[in-house]
Amino acid sequence: MTETPDTPAPDAQTTPIPVAVVSDPICPWCWLGAARLRRGAAEARIPITLSWRPFQLNPDMPREGMDRAAYRAAKMGAARSDALDAEMTRLGAEEGLDYRFAAQTRTPSTRRAHALIAFAAAQGRDDALAEALFRAYFTRGADLADDAVLLACATEAGLAADQARTALDDTALADLVAREEARARALGVSGVPFFVVADRWAISGAQPAELWREALAEIAAKRAAGGAGEGEAGTAG
Repeated sequence: MTETPDTPAPDAQTTPIPVAVVSDPICPWCWLGAARLRRGAAEARIPITLSWRPFQLNPDMPREGMDRAAYRAAKMGAARSDALDAEMTRLGAEEGLDYRFAAQTRTPSTRRAHALIAFAAAQGRDDALAEALFRAYFTRGADLADDAVLLACATEAGLAADQARTALDDTALADLVAREEARARALGVSGVPFFVVADRWAISGAQPAELWREALAEIAAKRAAGGAGEGEAGTAG
């Protein structure tokens, strides 16, 4: 997004701006990025709604997942892994997020978690479920490959347990997740979080709340002016 200086915060804005978040529930930057977005929107006094789209950081991960320490050591080295965890803990605390990486023992496959998010989206509960999954994984160290964990998160998000259980093995939902992820990659999404604002503007990465405050004010002003400038999608990050 380009900056527009002195753009007023549209207090009269009543229609929330929709934001689609391409994300993986085991991505620490995704939780941080969403929190920064929410803070920026609150500071700009602009209502938003979040919906969640799938992206697997580890698409080849076996269904049962892997030992996290071994996986991370092989991927980036134990020292680098520890340094990144410490940095994420510090950044998360700035947004009120409680990262507890020492509690994590498994790096899970998130294929079934994404199917559950897709099911929740049809009920208008995907934002609540995404938040529940983030907290389960990053604060409690829960294994998101465990159906019991997924169902507990579904219940926390207000979903019916029996329907959520069926959704985990719903082939139509699995196909939908695969199609949406393939579409995201075809559009050039290679990392997450990736945000699509009002179906027109793209912002990548866990951008600061200050950037979101300015970007949302600019977008709200354009929408209020009847879409002036729409179609000129901007990116940041």
